[in-house]
Amino acid sequence: QVQLVESGGGLVQPGGSLRLSCAASGSTFSLMLMRWYRQAPGKERDMVALITSDGSTNYAVSVKGRFTISRDNAKKTVYLQMNSLKPEDTAVYYCNFDRGSERYWGQGTQVTVSS
Repeated sequence: QVQLVESGGGLVQPGGSLRLSCAASGSTFSLMLMRWYRQAPGKERDMVALITSDGSTNYAVSVKGRFTISRDNAKKTVYLQMNSLKPEDTAVYYCNFDRGSERYWGQGTQVTVSS
């Protein structure tokens, strides 16, 4: 069983920054491919970024160049550094891990970008 706990969301002005954290349980964190998703009201949950066990990353076009995903295997934590935030980044952000057909999600953390 994997448990994921996100933190770090909040209210920020356009152009500001936030860093989200996702703490994971489980002894095999270093082997886990981790993703960040987000879901805005009335919209589908979309992938924002992923990081593989060897540190390779991939980003949605909408956040590339502004967001950075990273991981600290010793702390079993994955991060999402979000810079140059825009109102359209407003959403609930979730971290995710898939094991076969099982999908694990955190409870989500709200990010609101507004002046």
